[in-house]
Amino acid sequence: MIKVIGVRFRTAGKIYFFSPGELEIKQGEYVIVETARGIEYGRVVSGPKEVSDDEVVQPLKSVIRIANEQDKKTVEKNKEKEKEAFKICLEKIRKHNLQMKLIDVEYTFDNNKVLFYFTADGRIDFRELVKDLAAVFRTRIELRQIGVRDETKIRGGIGICGRPLCCSTYLSEFAAVSIKMAKEQNLSLNPTKISGVCGRLMCCLTNEEETYEELNSQLPSVGDMVTTPDQLSGVVHSLSVLRKQVKVIVNLENDEKEIREYSADELKFKPRRRKTKVSKEEMKQFAKLEKNEGASKLDDN
Repeated sequence: MIKVIGVRFRTAGKIYFFSPGELEIKQGEYVIVETARGIEYGRVVSGPKEVSDDEVVQPLKSVIRIANEQDKKTVEKNKEKEKEAFKICLEKIRKHNLQMKLIDVEYTFDNNKVLFYFTADGRIDFRELVKDLAAVFRTRIELRQIGVRDETKIRGGIGICGRPLCCSTYLSEFAAVSIKMAKEQNLSLNPTKISGVCGRLMCCLTNEEETYEELNSQLPSVGDMVTTPDQLSGVVHSLSVLRKQVKVIVNLENDEKEIREYSADELKFKPRRRKTKVSKEEMKQFAKLEKNEGASKLDDN
């Protein structure tokens, strides 16, 4: 077991482990640590704890010191410099007529490197841009192309639920989201209803996926034959997954039919153990709607 603390460098960013050494470090404090990018300023999000050797990427680096007032002023000064660097980079992009969208600028704590984050439809030859930026800032320059989900994470915003975006508040990593999840949860396949601000499928589709898979495995599918408590046969008309209620078109005498609602526990049927499949026709339909509405890809794996 190794004693570590968890440090974040960005809001909702990935947590990195460092050794506290002999320092008494508490959760919520700021520390100065050495990373692959150089000396960095980060916030302690998990206090000292013991973890197994397998959970730590070796070599485990130690915290240099607990941040002081001077360090905080340095961070604030870097924030102001980032705003100016953003304006300068925009001018240089226009000068070189590059088809790229600048998203964010970040100075490392020790000013050893300036990182420019951008999005673009394809590959960009920014060698001349890097030369111009290096001449202005006289330090190491790194241009990093990111995706639309990363752009949204950096910029933040409000989701259709009315709350701040999950990715910019607490999600440290993006989960794989697929159209199958929306169908499993009986959601509309209209891209405008299941796509997030970024245009990709909403990350929150994964929140209840496991629960829906478990519940659906205990329910019949629409169109399945079932036997009711009064020994009538019928076809499943619709489902209420969370209530575990099933509407059945039952066959009565004289070839009459009637829709009745039953609890799934009352019916006899063969439980499904397969994952929901998306038909080719549904994929085509979603792709057509997606194109019309200007949404993004079906999957983000």
